[in-house]
Amino acid sequence: MSNPDHLPQYIHGKRVALSDGESFKSLNPATGEVLFDVGLADSETIRRTVESSKEGQKVWAAMTAAARGRVLRKAAELLRRDNDRLATLEVKDCGKPISEANVVDVASAADCLEYFGGVAASLHGAHYDLGAGAFAYTRREPLGICLGIGAWNYPIQIAAWKAAPALAAGNSMIFKPSEMTPATAVELAEIFTEAGLPDGVFNVIHGDVRVGAALVQHPEIHKVSLTGSVQTGQKVMAAAAQTLKAVTMELGGKSPLIIFEDAHLENAITAAMLGNFYTQGEICTNATRVFVHNSILPTFLERLVERTKQLNIGDPLQPETHVGALISREHMAKVEELIQSGLDEGATLAFGGSRVEISGLTGGSFIEPTIFTNCHDTMRIAREEIFGPVMSVFGFDDEAEVIARANNSEFGLAAGVFTRDIQRGHRVVAQLEAGTCWINNYNITPIEMPFGGNKYSGIGRENSLAALEHYTQLKSVYVELGDVEDPYP
Repeated sequence: MSNPDHLPQYIHGKRVALSDGESFKSLNPATGEVLFDVGLADSETIRRTVESSKEGQKVWAAMTAAARGRVLRKAAELLRRDNDRLATLEVKDCGKPISEANVVDVASAADCLEYFGGVAASLHGAHYDLGAGAFAYTRREPLGICLGIGAWNYPIQIAAWKAAPALAAGNSMIFKPSEMTPATAVELAEIFTEAGLPDGVFNVIHGDVRVGAALVQHPEIHKVSLTGSVQTGQKVMAAAAQTLKAVTMELGGKSPLIIFEDAHLENAITAAMLGNFYTQGEICTNATRVFVHNSILPTFLERLVERTKQLNIGDPLQPETHVGALISREHMAKVEELIQSGLDEGATLAFGGSRVEISGLTGGSFIEPTIFTNCHDTMRIAREEIFGPVMSVFGFDDEAEVIARANNSEFGLAAGVFTRDIQRGHRVVAQLEAGTCWINNYNITPIEMPFGGNKYSGIGRENSLAALEHYTQLKSVYVELGDVEDPYP
C-alpha cells in the first residue's frame, strides 16, 4: 500500500486526525503491507482526552442505569449488523483466519455489550437493619475515568470486554489499543456514538508504551485494566500504585490440559488442537502443555499428527484457512527461537516447526502448527509462554503426579481436564492452580462466566457480574432516626 490510510484518534464523539508529531505504521501480518499510518498521541492529546472523559462521565453517570443499559444493547445490535465488515478489518489487522473472526471476535464483543446492557439496572447496594433507631445502606458508585489497554490477538473483543462493565457501572473509558492492531477500536467508538453514548464516554487514543505510561500515571484516571504480558503488567501495576489506582490484570499463561485414559479421544484431540492452533496459538489461555496418560499416548499422538496434517495454512481472508499469520516478523522469529530451543533440549519434533511461504503473500509471517513429544517439564517450551502454534505433549501415569506437574508453573491462568469420570474431573480441577478451568472442553469463554487468572497470570476478573465489582466503589451510609447521643455537659 503506497499511500496508507490515516487512522485517527477518537475523542469526544468524533475522529480526530493528528497532523503533527510522531506516527507509526500498522501492518497486515499476512502481507507485510502498511494498512494505516497512525498518529501517536502527544501530551496535549492526552490532556484533551482526559478532559473529554471527565465531562462525558458526569453526563453518563447522571443517566439511569436502565438508560445506560439501552445504549449498550443498541451498540450490540450495531456490532452484529456490521459483523462481516468488522471481521474482515480484524483479519487484516491481526492475521487470524476469517473463519474465526466471522463467528467469534465481533460476536463475542456484541455478546458482552448485550450482557452488561442487560445487567446494568441490577447494580445495587444493600440495606442493614441497625435496630429501631437507625439503619445503614451501601451504594455502588462508579470510579470515574477508567483506562483500558488492549492486546493485539483479540482487539475488538478485548475492547468490549473492558468497556462494557466499565460503562454499565457509569464510568467513562479511555481505550488504548495495541499499536499493532489499532483499527477496530475506532470502529467500536463510532458504533457507541451511533448507539447514543454521550460524547467523551468512550475515547480511543493511539500510541506506544510512552502513551500507555502517561495514561497510567495520570492522577485523574482511577482504574486500569490491562491485557498483556507479565512484564508489562508488572510495570503498569507499579506505576498505578503511585496514585493508588485500582487494577485488573489479564496476563500470560502456560496452561495444562490433562487427558486421562478414559477420555473421549477425538474430543480430547480437538480440544488440544483448539488450545494450541486456534488464532495461530496466539491466545493467553492456550493449553500448551498437554499431559496424556501413557496408556493412550501412542494412539493420541498418531491421531493428533494425522489431524494436524489436514490443517490449511494460508491467506487469512480465505474461508478454507485454518491457520493464519502470526502478528509480525519479529514475533515469528521469537516463536522460531523457542522451537529451536525445544530441539536443542532434546524434544522430538513430531510435526511442523518450519516457516511457511504462502504464494502471493511473500511478506507474511506463517509457521506450521508444531507438535513436540518426549518433552520434559524443565524445557523452555514447557515453561515459557510461546504465543504461537506450538504444542508440547507429556506422558503421565498417576493423578497426583500430573496435578503436581500441572501446578509447577509461575502461571495460573487456565487448565483443562478430559475424563468420563465426572467425580475425577471435579476432584482434579479443585486442585489445579488456575483461575479458569474446563472439564471436557477447552477455551470456551461465555460472557456469563468470570474470566481471569491466578499467580503471575493476573489480578481481578473480566466478564460476568464479578467484573462490575472491579468497576465500582462501595459507599456506606449510616442513617440516624433519633437524636444524637450527647455525652457532654
